Amino acid sequence: MKFFIDTANLGQIREAQALGILDGVTTNPSLMAKEGITGAQQIADHYKAICDAVDGDVSAEVIATDFEGMVREGEALAALNQQIVVKLPMIAEGIKACKYFSDKGVKTNVTLVFSAGQALLAAKAGATYVSPFIGRLDDVSTDGLGLISEIRLIFDNYGYTTGILAASIRHTMHIIDCAKIGADVMTGPLNAIKGLMKHPLTDIGLAKFLEDFKKGNQPV
Repeated sequence: MKFFIDTANLGQIREAQALGILDGVTTNPSLMAKEGITGAQQIADHYKAICDAVDGDVSAEVIATDFEGMVREGEALAALNQQIVVKLPMIAEGIKACKYFSDKGVKTNVTLVFSAGQALLAAKAGATYVSPFIGRLDDVSTDGLGLISEIRLIFDNYGYTTGILAASIRHTMHIIDCAKIGADVMTGPLNAIKGLMKHPLTDIGLAKFLEDFKKGNQPV
């Protein structure tokens, strides 16, 4: 399973990269705005900085909702760095743009996916990744993890190579559950990723080891 971090915060991205387990980054205009990044040039420069900070794919989202606008924005984003994955919305124009980019060898991430049918269309259009938002489904009493399972079954049935990118991860157990059911990628906040390292028995065991070491190395 690949680990992406969902943020525009360079400090968090660098911290995750330093752990040695980061495979990529996803971000969006809302996350950019949260970091005070506004305006086309600032956003473009920030995407370049993110690409410099991480080794893997960086999903960069288009704002346009029409085919021509998506193509124009997507081509500009893809030209920033070979790590850029053009992030497209799950609408008819987005599927058309996905096919356009996939035919040209440009990586794509179809986002705002909330059904298996949407994921299937994205895969047929050649999407590199499809992003089901499991946390947002959970918020409306719908089984987000169940959607991941449905998509996994369909993709395996027909040999689609589109990666299932579990998005809207809210907590550490989301990551574990997505790994159990075969999501190819998870993207979530740094605290959810770091939560995987935590266990009270680890803390207790380490404290005991250190205590015993000190006892055995007391001056005579």
